[in-house]
Amino acid sequence: MGVRLLPVLLLALLGLLHAQLWLGRGSIPNVAGLQQKIDEQKARNAAAQRVNDQLASEVNDLKEGLAMVEERSRIELGMVKPNEIFVQITK
Repeated sequence: MGVRLLPVLLLALLGLLHAQLWLGRGSIPNVAGLQQKIDEQKARNAAAQRVNDQLASEVNDLKEGLAMVEERSRIELGMVKPNEIFVQITK
């Protein structure tokens, strides 16, 4: 009787481990889904890092001098200095 019980017990244990591999918390499909989410988050982080680097560069330029302030005010606000003539060329 003990001889027949051992293989059945081992097969049940193997089935349980196999089910855990495919259906459990650390299953292969679950890990693949989490890896995809990680990759998407890394892409969003890289895009946000590029924006942050650009903003940091602009802040640094603003701290260094007024040339950037003057350039942005000319472009965005149409600033004209006294005794200057504004000429706009469109294509």
